[in-house]
Amino acid sequence: MRILTFFIAMLLFFSSTLFAQVGINADNSAPDGSAMLDVKSTSKGALLPRMTQAQILAIQNPSNGLIAFCTTDSKLYVYVSTSSQWKEVPYGAGILGQSFPCNFTFTINHIAGVVAPVNKTVAYGTTNGIPGEVAKCWITSNLGSDHQASAVSDATEASAGWYWQFNRKQGYKHDGTTRTPGTTWISSISETSDWIAANDPCNIELGTTWRVPTYTEWYNVDNSGGWTNWNGPWGSGLKLHAAGYLNNSDGSLFNRGATSYYWSSTQLDATSGWYLYFYSSVSYVYTIGKSYGFSARCVREY
Repeated sequence: MRILTFFIAMLLFFSSTLFAQVGINADNSAPDGSAMLDVKSTSKGALLPRMTQAQILAIQNPSNGLIAFCTTDSKLYVYVSTSSQWKEVPYGAGILGQSFPCNFTFTINHIAGVVAPVNKTVAYGTTNGIPGEVAKCWITSNLGSDHQASAVSDATEASAGWYWQFNRKQGYKHDGTTRTPGTTWISSISETSDWIAANDPCNIELGTTWRVPTYTEWYNVDNSGGWTNWNGPWGSGLKLHAAGYLNNSDGSLFNRGATSYYWSSTQLDATSGWYLYFYSSVSYVYTIGKSYGFSARCVREY
């Protein structure tokens, strides 16, 4: 009789457990009323299934919303039944820690749209300690580039990256023949505004702490670095090179491999903005019309 009573009690326990909320709590507290599963801890995390790409793809009839961590590429995926595909869950640019760990590489998946002109996955290096702005962290290649330039006169599209008009979020790729997107070029910009965060491609593409440098930041690194020609920017930790520019009248490409123009986020007036300019015999910060398309080199506080 005691065995039967124990057996019935166990059945009642498991039936109530299987169909009720589940709490895994270090403090033995009840699960939150809104959660079916509530895991509480102040010293440990939770692990999702960790599987190779082949193992994930071998799952039979995956349910919509199924989640797995792929050990092949160290990315998180969720199954979306409407497209019958495992979709990558993109990471943001934020990193936990006491301060942003500069001098490392982070990867961004650019998606074609109102900022990036094409889909592209880029690994950006970072550096700090640049004379004039030693407390700032910078990316070491142009925004939208495949990689860092191989020389100050590197004339390849892969090293140049994308181009932006002042205070405009849309970036442009130019392969030497075709500009992408090929939309109507804005040939005249007149507005009393610095580059705002909502339009800042560094802010949008890399994360909210990244931004286009200010006039003061470009002036400080140019002046403190003693830059008098393109050897200064190229020889610095920034490895700035001559990426050329897009013409203000029609967005055509000029002088890639010969001259360089990097926007600041600071305007002079309604029609002109400050930028860093250099080529083989000069380097300085100056002003020009906002409708030119220039390179972007992103910076953040360190």
